[in-house]
Amino acid sequence: MIRESAIGLKSERELAPVVFITGTDTGSGKTLLTALLLQHLRSSGSSALAMKPFCSGGRDDVSLLSRLQEGELSGEEINPYYFQAPVAPLVGARKVRRPIAPADALQRIDAVRRRCHCLLIEGSGGLLVPLGKSFFVADLVAALDGQVVIAARNKLGVINHALLTCRVLGLYGVRRIKIALMDCRKADASAPTNAKILRELLPAIKVVSLPFLGVGADTVHAVKRNHKKVKKKLARILEFGTF
Repeated sequence: MIRESAIGLKSERELAPVVFITGTDTGSGKTLLTALLLQHLRSSGSSALAMKPFCSGGRDDVSLLSRLQEGELSGEEINPYYFQAPVAPLVGARKVRRPIAPADALQRIDAVRRRCHCLLIEGSGGLLVPLGKSFFVADLVAALDGQVVIAARNKLGVINHALLTCRVLGLYGVRRIKIALMDCRKADASAPTNAKILRELLPAIKVVSLPFLGVGADTVHAVKRNHKKVKKKLARILEFGTF
C-alpha cells in the first residue's frame, strides 16, 4: 500500500478535496456519474474539475470531461496516461515500455488539485485494477485520502460486487464512502430490492439510486439536460462536505 510519507505528497500549497469515482467493475457507469457530478458542481458555482488519469482503448470519456469543463484542462492534464490497447494500465504501460511511477501520477493529480475547489477523479475499472508493479487503483485512492463514490449497476450480482468493493476500501483504511446505484435500461428481478439489501448490509454507507437516463446519456447535451433531473440525488452523493 502506498504511504504519503514514502512518496512525498506534502505541499506548501493547499490542495482541493478529491472525490474519487470508482466502480464495481468496467462498465459500471463511472463516466456518466463523473460527468453528472461535474456538471452539477459547476452549474452550482463551484470551480470543480475532473480527471481520468488512466485510460485504455477509446478516449471518448476524456473528450466528454474536456467539453464539460470547457477546455480548462488539456487532454494531457485530464488523462496523463493513455494506452491504445484496451487492457489494464499495467499491461498497456508494459507494451509501450512506459512504467507508471506512483509519485509521478500523484504529482500530476496534485497539479490539477491546485487549480480548483474540488477535483473529481474517474478511476479505471475496479479497485484492484493494476496500474503499475504493486500499484493498484486502491493504492491511489488511499494516497489521495479523499471521498469515494462507488458506481454500481443495479442488476443481479451488484450486492456481491458492492460488498467486495467496500471490503477492499476498508482494508485500505478508506471510510468516507457512498454508493451510486445506477438503474439499467431493463430492470431484472433483483433491481427492486438491491438498494434495500445494500442499506441493510452496509448501514454506515449511504446508497443513492439514480434512474436510467436513456440511451446516449453520456453525451455533453444529455448530461447538461439530465443533471437537472437528478440534482437532488447528485447533491446527496456529494454530501461529504462543501466544495
